[in-house]
Amino acid sequence: MIKRRFVYIWFRHLMTDWITLRHLELRDLPFVLTTPVRGRVVITATNVLAEIQGITTGMAMADARAIVPSLEMMDDLPEQPAKLLKALGEWCIRYTPLIAVDMPDGLILDISGCAHLWGSERTYLAAIIKTLRSKGYDARGAMADTIGTAWAVARFGKVKPIIQPGEQIDALLSLPPAALRLEPLTLERLQKLGFYTIQGFIGMGRSILRRRFGQGFLMRLDQALGNEDEPLQLLQPVEPYHERLPCLEPIRTVTGIEIAIRKLLETLCHRLESEGKGLRTATLKCYRIDDKIVQVSIGTSQASRYIDHLFKLFELKIPLIEPALGIELFTLDALKIEDVEPDQEVLWSTTSGGLEDGRLSELLDKISNKMGSTSIHRYLPQECHWPERSIKLAKTLQDKRMTAWRTDRPRPSLLLQKPEQIQVTAPIPDYPPMLFVYKDKVHQIKKADGPERIEREWWLEKGEHRDYYYVEDQDGQRYWLFRAGHYSDDQPRKWFIHGFFA
Repeated sequence: MIKRRFVYIWFRHLMTDWITLRHLELRDLPFVLTTPVRGRVVITATNVLAEIQGITTGMAMADARAIVPSLEMMDDLPEQPAKLLKALGEWCIRYTPLIAVDMPDGLILDISGCAHLWGSERTYLAAIIKTLRSKGYDARGAMADTIGTAWAVARFGKVKPIIQPGEQIDALLSLPPAALRLEPLTLERLQKLGFYTIQGFIGMGRSILRRRFGQGFLMRLDQALGNEDEPLQLLQPVEPYHERLPCLEPIRTVTGIEIAIRKLLETLCHRLESEGKGLRTATLKCYRIDDKIVQVSIGTSQASRYIDHLFKLFELKIPLIEPALGIELFTLDALKIEDVEPDQEVLWSTTSGGLEDGRLSELLDKISNKMGSTSIHRYLPQECHWPERSIKLAKTLQDKRMTAWRTDRPRPSLLLQKPEQIQVTAPIPDYPPMLFVYKDKVHQIKKADGPERIEREWWLEKGEHRDYYYVEDQDGQRYWLFRAGHYSDDQPRKWFIHGFFA
């Protein structure tokens, strides 16, 4: 079982860093963000230069101006931190898929099983923090077995940011009680009792601590020590079938992209095979070093775990992947999974024809992934008198027909969803037409067979019957026409075209 490890990232000056990146003229000036509180203007955030000169959050702006007369002031943006942390968290997905926002200025990363891809925990954490700082954010990070300890060390630690497995207690002893994320009233009570470090009370009995400080105090202590799990609300729920491939060097070539896709498919398909499953839809995401994400998706007509076939489908999409300066992470998500029937094991080597032939499935997958999933349809017969209700759209190649196709009467290979009215000339009302006009073209009828009367299904709807004729024009094209209802002198019947024969 993989040992759980967490990284906490603290953005010490989140909002002021973000504003500085958009207003570079503020880079060398002390400035703060403020908001009105009970008739006073109170500081909600400071930049580094203001903090160095003694300006802190919660201070009245009037007092701050007395200390730093040149202090710049800007209005606070209360909704921006959540949006900004979400964006930063989505950027960090290249390091781990399990990320949660910790308001008002932090991110929690579940990095279990991820750090070794960067060589070591030290190089992994250094890569994250170095990149964030290069983007202009004053970030501090720490790594530990628990979220609570990582949070504490990131904000209050003075020495090493990486706490080795099982060393949470030693890391916490010298830190102040605030490192346990306690309520302000609890912190005030601890200070009055003379507890200035966690070491001062961690050895006390649990019943004493509960009686003096409440159950919430013990919960925070247990979370930091690893005695109680802390649930995370992830930014992006992770798909059950998810594979990742970080790159030591940015990938810029088609060959590199092909190698990455094949490696991801090999890992994913081996897992699917062990579980007796195959994928129906999959999405490849490419994380570029310019912070943009390029993604492509494929779909199959039946559940598949055949690596070569799936690779060929992704190969059709590679021209859509623009690597720009390089791709540093590839992820593959199988979004739709289905069980694979045992008889499908031989589909890829079979020489039999029909729907069970794997070559047909491969061909359909290639066409649908190149031209779109709506370009291919499969229809099955169903028990209905009315022609347009006598067929239904199949969802997969595995759908079985419940009744046989009707072969005792001619039926068109292409049936219009809705019959279209035509102009007809007939010698005698009940005879087949001599000619008809469809889309401004005159069709002289050379052969005709009919009529075949089809009554409406009275238990579904009321209406006239139809008299169908199978006709052939001067060009050898064959059509399915019908007259609606009985013919009468006072009300001539309307004629319609309903289908085309191959």
